[in-house]
This record gives sequence, C-alpha cells and structure tokens, in this order.
Amino acid sequence: MRMLMKVTMPHGRFNAAIRDGSVDAKIQAILGELKPEAVYFTEFDGKRTGIVIVDITDASQIPSIAEPWFLTFDADVEICPAMVPEDLANAGLDKIAEKWA
Repeated sequence: MRMLMKVTMPHGRFNAAIRDGSVDAKIQAILGELKPEAVYFTEFDGKRTGIVIVDITDASQIPSIAEPWFLTFDADVEICPAMVPEDLANAGLDKIAEKWA
C-alpha cells in the first residue's frame, strides 16, 4: 500500500545537522532504508518539510518508516494512504455510488 508521508523537521535539530555537516548523510541513510518511490523537499508553514512516497505491505511497517525521522531530527510525521490513478480506477466507485446514492 502506498503511503504519503509528510515529514516536518524542527529548525533546531535540523540546523545543528547542517552546521556540523551531517545533514546530507543522515537524510541519505534514512532514504536508503526507506527506498521511497518519490521524495520532494519543500516548506510548509515556515518549516522544512519532506514529502515521501513509500510502498509498504503491512501496517506493522509504519514504525520502520517513521521512527528514523523521529529519532534523527525530532521530526513530526504524518502518514496517509495514497492512490495512483489505477488504484482509483479499481476502487469500484460506480458500485459504491449505486449503493449509497
């Protein structure tokens, strides 16, 4: 199941990693473990934020994709399921509409 993770990093811990030169290695280590389908870095509400798309097979994998961000950067992590167009096409929306219309 594809999951969209919004990873928000607090300034203090992230700034310290920038200053000591470890930020790139830390991010690369996390991404190497996660093997994401896509990663984008941006800003939300004035904070450094990563949008990470990962594919997991079981909900028990959620700690393994979130904890590295918590432990490394004291990040806030939000996770929600995400669909590609093919997933939506296979959702049976027409049958759901018939039942609930």
